[in-house]
Amino acid sequence: MSKTFIALLRGINVSGQKKIKMAELRIVLEDAGLKNVQTYIQSGNIVFDSDETGKEKLQDIITKAIQRDFGFDVPTLVIQEKDIGQILEANPFANEGEENKMYYALLKNPPEKELVKQFEQLHFENEDFHITDTCVHLLCKNGYGKAKLNNNLVEKKLKVEATTRNQKTMKKLLEMTSD
Repeated sequence: MSKTFIALLRGINVSGQKKIKMAELRIVLEDAGLKNVQTYIQSGNIVFDSDETGKEKLQDIITKAIQRDFGFDVPTLVIQEKDIGQILEANPFANEGEENKMYYALLKNPPEKELVKQFEQLHFENEDFHITDTCVHLLCKNGYGKAKLNNNLVEKKLKVEATTRNQKTMKKLLEMTSD
C-alpha cells in the first residue's frame, strides 16, 4: 500500500540558480516511480505517494532523478505528514501570534549535542530560535529576508543539512497531504 510523503528541495529557483519548472519536475518524478506528484509554489515543495517507504531511499530516487534530468545536485529532505504536524505542534512561538514571522529550518539529521549547546549561546536582535532533533524553529520579527539567523547559519553552526520553510508553506503541505 502506498504512503504519502513530502519532499523539500533546498536551493532551487532562488536568484536564478538551479532553475526547475514544477510541471517538468512532476513528470521527472513520476517517471522515477513516484505517484500522484503535486508541487506547491516554485521553491521545491512536493507531495507524492510511493510504495517505497524508506525516506533515505526516496531522497536518493529524487536526488538522482533531478541530477539525471536537470544536471545538478539538490539537497532533498523527505518527511511525512506526521513529521510536519509534530513540528508545528512543538513550535514554542505559536502564541506569538505572528505567523508571517515563523520559519522552520528542517534538519536532515539530528545535530550533535555539543554543537547545539554552542548554538544556544548565540543571540540575535529581533530573532529567536528553539532547536530540536528535527527542526530549528525560528522567529524572525523583522522577516526572514534580513535575518542573521538563516538556513546557511543553521547548517554551518550545527553541521547538518537543512532547508527552511515558512509557516504558510508548512500548513499548506499538511493540508495537501490530507486531501
